[in-house]
Amino acid sequence: MRGKGINYDTGFMPGNHSRPDFDPAVVAAEIRVIARDLGCTAIRITGADPERIDVAARAAAAEGLEVWFSPFPVEVPAADLIGLFGDCAGRAERLRREGAAVVLVIGCELTLFNPGYLPGTFSYDRIRRLARPTPRQLVAFARLPKRLNAFLAGAAEAARRQFGGPLTYAAGTWEPVDWSRFDIVSVDAYRDARNAGSFRSDLRKQLAHGKPVVATEFGCCAYAGAADRGGLGWDIADYDEAGVPTIRGGYERDESEQVRYMQEVNRIFVEEGLDLAFWFTFAKYHMPASPDPRRDADLASHGLVCVVPEGPGSGYQGLGWRPRQAFDALAALRAS
Repeated sequence: MRGKGINYDTGFMPGNHSRPDFDPAVVAAEIRVIARDLGCTAIRITGADPERIDVAARAAAAEGLEVWFSPFPVEVPAADLIGLFGDCAGRAERLRREGAAVVLVIGCELTLFNPGYLPGTFSYDRIRRLARPTPRQLVAFARLPKRLNAFLAGAAEAARRQFGGPLTYAAGTWEPVDWSRFDIVSVDAYRDARNAGSFRSDLRKQLAHGKPVVATEFGCCAYAGAADRGGLGWDIADYDEAGVPTIRGGYERDESEQVRYMQEVNRIFVEEGLDLAFWFTFAKYHMPASPDPRRDADLASHGLVCVVPEGPGSGYQGLGWRPRQAFDALAALRAS
C-alpha cells in the first residue's frame, strides 16, 4: 500500500452525539498526533456537519495529510442528502484548489444508516435485521441495486459539477454498487468469524473492477473475542435513545487483541494489493471508560485511544484520552 490512514469523527450521529464537544484547537492537536506521532499519510474525516468536516480537513491539509472528505449523515432522507453532499463537494474543491490532496466520499453504508433502502426504523435496527434476514428483508435486497445505484448516480453527477478530484463511496460489503461512475472502489472491510474464510477472495472481487481499492474502514474493539466480531464489536451493549451503552454480561479487556487484528488484516491488505486502508477509528468520544463494568463504554469502542472519564485537561497531552496498545502498533505499522 502507498500509505496508512485512520478515520476521524467530527460528529456523525444525529445531534452530533458522537462528538458533543468540538473544539478546533483540540481537533488540530489530535490531527498533529495523527500525522506526527502515528505517521499516518491519510485521514478520512467523517461527520454530518460540513463545517466541522471542513475545519478538520484544513487542519489535516496543514499537516500534509491526504484528506478524504467524508460526509456521513445518519437518518437523513435521500432527498436531503444531495444538497448536503453538494455543500461538501464545494468545500472539498476549495481545499483541493488550495493545493491539498483531497478525495470526496459521498456517503457511507447508506442502506444501513439512512432510511428508504432496508426495513427498520433506525440504523441499529437495520443493522441487526441485516444479520438475521427475514422474507421482507430479502424482498428489500432484491430492490437494492436499482434504488441504491440510482441515488449514487445522481449524487455523483451533482458532486462532479463542483468537485474536480477523485470521487468514491464508502460501501458496505453487502451493497451492490455500480463502480463505473467512481474513481476509487472503497469498501468497509471488516474481517470477522463469519467471513474469515472468504475475506481474501472477497477483496479480490473488488480488485476485479480494475480501479484502486481502498478499505475505508477496518478494525475491532479491545476485549477478548472482539476480533471475531469485527465491525459489530460494539454490539455487546444495549443503547438508550441517546446512544449511551450499558455493557451486557462480562467481557475481559484485552488490548492485544486489537493489535493482532490490526497487524493480521493489514498484512492481508498489503498482500492482496489494496491501495490504502483506514483504521476505524481514532476515538469514540461519546464512549468513555468507567470503573463500573456495566458502564465501561470504552469496551464497546473501536477507538485507537481510550477516552478517559476525567475529560480534556487529562490524559495524553491533556487531550482527554490515553493511547491503547494499538496506538503504538499503528505508529510502527509499515504500509508495505
